Amino acid sequence: MLFALINIDRPGKLDLRLSTRPTHLAFLEDSASKIVSGGALLDAAGQPSGSLLVIDVEDRAAAEAFAAADPYTKAGLFESTVVRPFRQVYKDGAKLA
Repeated sequence: MLFALINIDRPGKLDLRLSTRPTHLAFLEDSASKIVSGGALLDAAGQPSGSLLVIDVEDRAAAEAFAAADPYTKAGLFESTVVRPFRQVYKDGAKLA
């Protein structure tokens, strides 16, 4: 089942994001089979200010566990995290059935 993880950084924590990024990327690499899409959300100046991941996991509990295991979460980077079921309608420019 697909879930969107929408994370908003705590204000003024770009340094924490940057220092934790290598560990975060290693976590994502280890979890690559679950990741459908993902990347940083940017502020008006083009700086990272959050993240969006779409993951394919068994259920909401697994999605919440994935979010909790993220090194960014463990470092206290996020002001908020939203976990929502996601229905993909388009992929690679094509409408899905």
